[in-house]
Amino acid sequence: MSTVRNATTAINAHISRSTFGRVFRLQGSGHEKERKGSKFLTEIRAGVTTFFTMAYIIAVNASILTQSGGTCVCTNAADPTCETDAAYNTCLVGIKRDLTTATAAITGISTIAFGFLTNLPVALAPGMGLNAYFTYQVVGYHGTGSVSYRLALTAVFIEGFVFVFLSLIGMRQWLVKVIPASIKVASGVGIGMFLTEIGMSYAGIGLISGSPVTPTNIAGCPPQYLNPETGACDSHKMTNPTLWIGVICGGLLTAYLMAYRVKSAIIIGIMIVSIMSWPRNTTFTYFPNTPDGDEMFSFFRQVVAFHPMNSTLAAQDWNVAASGAHFLLALFTFLYVDIVDATATLYSMARFSGVVDPASNDFPRSTLAYCIDAMSISIGSLFGCSPVTAFIESGAGITEGGRTGLTAITTGLCFLISIFFAPIFASIPPWATGCTLILVGCMMMRQVTSVNWQYIGDALPAFVTIVSMPFCYSVAYGLIAGLFTYVVLNGGIYVTRKVSGLVFGREIEPPDADKGEYWTYKTGGSNPPWFIRAAQGQLWRRNGHAEFVDEYTGEGTRSLGGSEKELVEVHVANKSTTEGENTEDIEK
Repeated sequence: MSTVRNATTAINAHISRSTFGRVFRLQGSGHEKERKGSKFLTEIRAGVTTFFTMAYIIAVNASILTQSGGTCVCTNAADPTCETDAAYNTCLVGIKRDLTTATAAITGISTIAFGFLTNLPVALAPGMGLNAYFTYQVVGYHGTGSVSYRLALTAVFIEGFVFVFLSLIGMRQWLVKVIPASIKVASGVGIGMFLTEIGMSYAGIGLISGSPVTPTNIAGCPPQYLNPETGACDSHKMTNPTLWIGVICGGLLTAYLMAYRVKSAIIIGIMIVSIMSWPRNTTFTYFPNTPDGDEMFSFFRQVVAFHPMNSTLAAQDWNVAASGAHFLLALFTFLYVDIVDATATLYSMARFSGVVDPASNDFPRSTLAYCIDAMSISIGSLFGCSPVTAFIESGAGITEGGRTGLTAITTGLCFLISIFFAPIFASIPPWATGCTLILVGCMMMRQVTSVNWQYIGDALPAFVTIVSMPFCYSVAYGLIAGLFTYVVLNGGIYVTRKVSGLVFGREIEPPDADKGEYWTYKTGGSNPPWFIRAAQGQLWRRNGHAEFVDEYTGEGTRSLGGSEKELVEVHVANKSTTEGENTEDIEK
């Protein structure tokens, strides 16, 4: 055992000292901004963990988007959904396989690009929730909505370029910086709660379900006892063998291994549950003796298979005038949901990995990160997919020790490989990853202590954000609820202060107002976007180097490939020298 440990240490040390290690800022690389705790083999393991945790997206995204009908055309006047049309259903089989390849391909390409260019351990993939909105609200079941599948892809394609523009002008960065500190922390906690709810539902171990009487209910019954209308268990609660396999092998065993710091504990749990669930004719098989089960098992037995994108590749319809207002509504809805959802998720994952600068509330290469996220949306639409976004399951790899872009690159490579091994990776059952999501939620809950609970003006909006994300089943709606509460509550307090000052000559403040967090909408002071600094004559290029001219000292500081975060740190250091202890007055 010691031989393996010594070999591992030697490999990590050798790679860290190389140019490769310096590029990714591994610990021991000598880079001034090296990531503490980052090791080559740990990053690889974390990337594989993220892949296994989110591999379900290959099958699930393809299944959801297939229900939109894709490029298949229903010509049955008697049955607008073509539910029983043999030719239409045959077409859907091909669409599903197209989308299986498309999902793996866009996830792999976008995640590798994101990891390499941003050095962040975050994976990108077609977002859950966004794919459901795309299918059921925009296109409609089997194409019965107001916008066709091809036209919806056009809306997604355009959305990506709008996102690039918003990222370049600093809109997405401004959105992150202007959000109050406690709500930003609460967003990470809320995402953890959201992951926990997903892991406990039938998208995971199946512990909870819907109910006609209460919002949720205890579940754990075999699928045949689920009420198709309410989603609740009619009987046999807590008797589903898959629930207990997931809890014991995927949850408790994984937590036990984590307690002893066993490497790859999460991967071990997922693999054990998956292998146990693959044999047929058991009470916990992933391939029941049903038509769907037979089809899944037939696909699984292929082991190695590649299906090209025959129907969904570049399937856009550019005749946007055909749907008019419906197209614009879909475009703007995608925009507002995605800009809040993706931006909040990406920031929370960056914070969870420990790379957010507390001074600027930003993370390295943030503009580049948002642009890659945006371009992935447009590229994904060319593959036939709904909007791509930062995946909250990236937290599993971060929990496993991922700190750099090597984690994301490993995850992306696994997805590209899975294009050829889709039968295997598409057959990882949800109860194999359900408890992993719960464990990640537990890890993300630790941030809750950073919320300012001493002042109601900060505590209540943060609490609303935390509970709304899982209960509304949406990161975007949870963040909107928290911001709404913050604006109304603190806006009312602000108006009371100003009115009382005018009427009584003395502002009436809450007794503990001094415990509230400082907030300002001004974020441009020390770190405006690069093109604004250039327009102000504060940033220009010389021999490939960036020169940042500090507004307080007028002195330039040369930085080789410096990120915005690094430039801010130079700025803060210069201002500290000039003004002594007043650095807290800088408005980021």
